[in-house]
Amino acid sequence: MFGKGSKLYSIFKSKCPQCHEGDFFKYRISINPKKITKLHDKCPNCDLKYMMEPSFFFGAMYINYGIAVALFVSVFIIAKLFFGLSILQSFIAILIVSFLLTPFSLRLSRIIWINLFVKYKR
Repeated sequence: MFGKGSKLYSIFKSKCPQCHEGDFFKYRISINPKKITKLHDKCPNCDLKYMMEPSFFFGAMYINYGIAVALFVSVFIIAKLFFGLSILQSFIAILIVSFLLTPFSLRLSRIIWINLFVKYKR
């Protein structure tokens, strides 16, 4: 399921969707906002061009929106049901969690988006 050749391997390891060898992002997760979503131009291993067309990753906004909504709803439910927080406190918890997890969701949405269009080749 998570082995090489599956989409989940490429997504969770941040590897090239075509060869599953080369790194997708230039940098590991970083606090620097300029480095969060920096990609290699091409896969270092198989030369797959990551930016297939201009503005290719605009579609990743929809993936990121879905991730954000799922995250906000789950944080709200956890805050209300398990911790008994008020609406305002739950909203503050959502803001804090969204601020902390934005770099992860941005990266995750991009790698999911490209995996929708590129198939694994041995």
